[in-house]
Amino acid sequence: MPSWPPRKKRRPRKYRARRPRRPRRGMMLQADASRHDWLEGRGPRLTLTGFQDDASSDVLAAQFQLEAENAVGYFRCLHQLLTTHGVPLSLYRDRHGIFQRNDAHWTPQEELLGQQFPTQVGQALEQLGIQQIPAHSPQAKGRIERLWRTFQDRLRSELRLAHAATLEQANRVLATFCADFNRRFAIPASESSHDFRPLPRGFDLARCLSFRHQRTVAPNHTVSFAGETIQLPPSSSRRGYAGALVELSHQLDGALRIYRADQLLLTLHRPLRELIEPKPAIRSAAQKRKPKMPRIYNLSGRPALAAATYISPGG
Repeated sequence: MPSWPPRKKRRPRKYRARRPRRPRRGMMLQADASRHDWLEGRGPRLTLTGFQDDASSDVLAAQFQLEAENAVGYFRCLHQLLTTHGVPLSLYRDRHGIFQRNDAHWTPQEELLGQQFPTQVGQALEQLGIQQIPAHSPQAKGRIERLWRTFQDRLRSELRLAHAATLEQANRVLATFCADFNRRFAIPASESSHDFRPLPRGFDLARCLSFRHQRTVAPNHTVSFAGETIQLPPSSSRRGYAGALVELSHQLDGALRIYRADQLLLTLHRPLRELIEPKPAIRSAAQKRKPKMPRIYNLSGRPALAAATYISPGG
């Protein structure tokens, strides 16, 4: 049997002080997702993504989806939040790769800038002016973690009573449940004012909450996307778009829109999915060795050339 070390030699538990609530609504929101058998076998497993206000415990946005926790779920919740309440000041979230880059891959452009480009969700939050606050432990997001435990008890019962068996039915029950939950359990913030900001006039929210990819137009006026070659329409200018940098915006409604700066060039429709951009491979130490010299064969009977002598392929 394994013997436990003496109590005096054990590592002491890390001290965690209770964090007070923010004084105003919209000052900070907690974000998280929960993958669970919400339908109790009557339908597929679902992932619940949501935002909770830190000051009042209001559930401000929540959506079920079939896929595991991903950027699409957070984009949909952001759309629900921004169109209903406005833009919050900050978002308290975990260190998931959806929000921040956790890889060691650096492109040449990133090396020149000295920093990695943000993720798709991180880019949208930067454009909206929402500060990201990473949590360093699950206990740091204790309020929303407790919320999920409550939902896994009470919301599952409501889904069972409503005989919900599909994603659409579950989202309808969820909307009613969240409204009732906020009415019964939300608490008043310590200050009556709020920090939600309205979206700027004319702000393109669909483009902001989309998967955005940069492409350079080929000489034949085409761009590549997810293994597909897309032909751009003729340009009104004589030069055309060859060599221009364009942005492909894959939006939540499935629309694939191609922009040059703020000019819309083309709109297509493609199934929405997250496109994983290829990343530069990291060469190992073995791959960084010098190339081998060509082998020299001595067929004349004379002394062989020195090993460091280089013979070009052309002779």
